[in-house]
Amino acid sequence: MADELGALVVQGIKTASCYAYGSNTSFVPVGEQILIENSKGRDWFIIEITQVDLVPFQDVNAAFACAEGEDDRSLASWQREHQRYFARNGGFSPDMMLVCERFKVVKVF
Repeated sequence: MADELGALVVQGIKTASCYAYGSNTSFVPVGEQILIENSKGRDWFIIEITQVDLVPFQDVNAAFACAEGEDDRSLASWQREHQRYFARNGGFSPDMMLVCERFKVVKVF
């Protein structure tokens, strides 16, 4: 799945991502550049973080869901799929806090 998501980033479709906020969560600062490797461990692209927000799951909006670039890019599918993901990976609550990041591609190898 990582290669699928990476392809969406390289195509400019996926420009955002999120993860659950917890007591040990560290934020990637705006301006930070991150090297992404493909599933074979090869350098693929570099992204730069352009925005970081802490948002309750229930308040994620349609624009952010679309920027995540997955499925049909609708808020309804984003909510459904992310609820499933978070339920499988530590628990889900509508008021759980998410770290919502936006990024841009700065280099493709």
